[in-house]
Amino acid sequence: MRYADAVAELYQTPHPSFVPERKRLAGELKAAGDREGAAKLAKLPRPPISAWVVNQLYWHARDAFEALMKTADKLRGGDLGATGKHREAMAALRERAAAMLGDAGHAATESTLRRVTQTLSALAANGGFEPDLPGTLAEDRDPPGFEAIGISSGKPKPVPEKHEPPAKHTRKSSETHGAHDGHAKKSSETYGAHDELKAAREAAAAKAKQREHEQAAKRAQELAEKKREEQVRVQKAAERHRIEAALRTAEGEVASRERQVAALKKQLRDAEHAVDTAKKIAKDLARTLDD
Repeated sequence: MRYADAVAELYQTPHPSFVPERKRLAGELKAAGDREGAAKLAKLPRPPISAWVVNQLYWHARDAFEALMKTADKLRGGDLGATGKHREAMAALRERAAAMLGDAGHAATESTLRRVTQTLSALAANGGFEPDLPGTLAEDRDPPGFEAIGISSGKPKPVPEKHEPPAKHTRKSSETHGAHDGHAKKSSETYGAHDELKAAREAAAAKAKQREHEQAAKRAQELAEKKREEQVRVQKAAERHRIEAALRTAEGEVASRERQVAALKKQLRDAEHAVDTAKKIAKDLARTLDD
């Protein structure tokens, strides 16, 4: 068993069985000669129930999980038309998480499901589980302000209703308002210029934040690609080692069988020689009897 396989198996185990399963798998790695991997595995923490169920969504609801990742990819690419599909995918995963928790005997509380949704939003923002292996979260994650590029993990905030005050104009109040018209107009122009400046600053800040998110997403993607290449290299090396070991075992078996065949051939030759000798003795005895 390889370390990565042991980790994947550990984080799929039922939540209450995590600690004894960790001990068992560490023992298997140690018995296989991977003492470093065994020591590393023995230190892996048991995830909270919310992170545990996110791992189970990856392992056992892969279709819904991939749907969320695909819509997140589109949003990171600037396709805001995918927002609705992204929310639908998030809602579907939330329902699957509640069902999994119930089936495993855990309470699907609102606080737990909220943490599940936040962690899923963080994974969507990051484009995957990096730096962890897929499906092996040891703790919850917080989304890094992903709402700035269109991905939201919560419900939209309600827009407060505007209530118009009842119009109660009197002649005196009309005269008062008329006296202040000039001042109000000047103030309005001042506030208008201030609002335009504020809007320009907010737009620049939003653009800078979006650029920062894009750069972070690019770095995360490059890191993920390097990790995937390293995993492929390690898997190929492990597969080569396994095949070489199997080849050595097969060659040893062939050599053993060849030795057995050689021994059997020698026994056959000895038996044939014994038969010939017995025939000769029998012939001599028969001749003697005739005489």
